[in-house]
Amino acid sequence: MFKKILIANRGEIAVRVIRACKEWGISTVAVHSDVDKESMHVKLADESVCIGSHKPINSYLNIPSIMSAIELTNADAVHPGYGFLSENYNFAKILEDYKIKFIGPSSKLIKMMGDKIEAKKIAKKFGLPVIEGSDGGISDIIEAKKLCKEIGFPILIKASGGGGGKGIKIVKNESEFDKSFKNAKLEASKYFANDEVYIEKFFQNPRHIEVQILAGSNRTVHLYERDCSVQRRHQKLIEETPSPVLSNEVRKDLLDRTVKMVEQIKYEGAGTVEYIYEDGKYYFLEMNTRVQVEHPVTEVVTGIDIIKEQIRIAFHGETSLKQDEIRPRGHAIECRINAEDASKDFQPSPGTISMCHQPSGFRTRVDSSIYQGYKVTPYYDSMICKLICHGRDRYEAIQRTKRSLDEFVIEGITTTIDLHKKLLIHKKFIDSDFSVNWLDSEKII
Repeated sequence: MFKKILIANRGEIAVRVIRACKEWGISTVAVHSDVDKESMHVKLADESVCIGSHKPINSYLNIPSIMSAIELTNADAVHPGYGFLSENYNFAKILEDYKIKFIGPSSKLIKMMGDKIEAKKIAKKFGLPVIEGSDGGISDIIEAKKLCKEIGFPILIKASGGGGGKGIKIVKNESEFDKSFKNAKLEASKYFANDEVYIEKFFQNPRHIEVQILAGSNRTVHLYERDCSVQRRHQKLIEETPSPVLSNEVRKDLLDRTVKMVEQIKYEGAGTVEYIYEDGKYYFLEMNTRVQVEHPVTEVVTGIDIIKEQIRIAFHGETSLKQDEIRPRGHAIECRINAEDASKDFQPSPGTISMCHQPSGFRTRVDSSIYQGYKVTPYYDSMICKLICHGRDRYEAIQRTKRSLDEFVIEGITTTIDLHKKLLIHKKFIDSDFSVNWLDSEKII
């Protein structure tokens, strides 16, 4: 097994990876910005290196600084977590060139599947249904408008290299198109240094379904699906598994065809294939070539440690898992707890945590990097922890999540805990009668 892994990330995912490494007996290196020197991942790692100032471009996105930390600590592998450099082709390629193992797929596959247009072509080639839209990037506004008329409004304009809800514009009619097209290109350039956009049909009330896969050179397996349809402005708030809306027939077809596509591209590592689902039909959306924020719900129902298996595949090249041995049990729900004020349009709420009590109990898990006295800064993503609850069925999972939210105490900053409490008792959530547009169209708080 690897001797030492550097975690090129921060927060709860860095803590999560450190824990998996410790269970493998692997030494860990935490990298951190100047404002993160008291962070939990720094305290838990065997070694730590400051890689720059609070601006991500100077630290967590600073490839030369991270490469220096790798050389300084003699790490033989890097786990990128999610976000930051986790799907960065250049970073993965540099590590390959220097014979340092990137715990993820090859740089070639990151580039191929990270390009949403190319990924869509690959999915179509290997038999997955895709959303009607442009075959490639569109830069000419007249050509784009012509295509929209052929598809029919409403449509989505999306950044080719996008993610995290950035560079996405919903266009309801032709009069809105010109402004939205220009703004989407500006956002794409700002967030991804690539102003290329593409166009696809917009679904009015879809669900967001994703399939977790683990692939080695010997075989690819799926760990079933997750439903990530409780979203705000394309940002997920609650995830669950299994999806309450898939029939057994559709589920089997979705899982089988996903595995087939992943095998065909010779993928290795952990990954997630995402879909739009509406009226009994699913359509390929994109593939994330990394571990997902919501991976814990899959872990608690399957009993499989995805991070440990990801590390194993990176070292051995093969997965130890067999499909017929993966048997999900019960239902799991994850709530992303953000340092935000939901009553003020989700305004970020940085500050020092004066009191912190995290829930526990039967089948209750908290993935966290916070503690009493921890200072939440305004420089990074506002998610500070995740609550994951497992039940025998969806009803019990909801009840356990509600009980756990009642136990959760974070003072000194404003969080989304109260919002989650309201969502969990809302009739639409209980009945699973919602789409990804629910929270953007209905005032809950």
